Amino acid sequence: MSKIYLPLSLVAVAMLAACANDPVTPAPAPVIIAPAPVVTAPPPTVVAAPAGTVVATPTAIRAGMGRVETITALPQSAAAGGTSMRRYGIKMDDGTVQYVDSSAAGINMGERIELTSDGRIKH
Repeated sequence: MSKIYLPLSLVAVAMLAACANDPVTPAPAPVIIAPAPVVTAPPPTVVAAPAGTVVATPTAIRAGMGRVETITALPQSAAAGGTSMRRYGIKMDDGTVQYVDSSAAGINMGERIELTSDGRIKH
């Protein structure tokens, strides 16, 4: 009977580790750039900025349950500490979609997750 305690304790530790909650940050909104108008003969001294450039600021993470629809690997950066970040597209139960960046591993497409009010992702 005493030989079974070690494997059972290892299984219990593994199950607790699987219930991880990792921090997330809101993904920046996409930048929408409209094509510049076609000009046939611009004056030589006028320099124009690209028209239609819109930059949206990221919103706060809304807490709730949802399902992972997309996973995109992001390039490593020094700001992220050299860790591999992923952008998760999460369809919430209320029908909205949120995009969050996280270094959480082990999250798969179609998996149900929870975004907490303190900015963590539970899976």
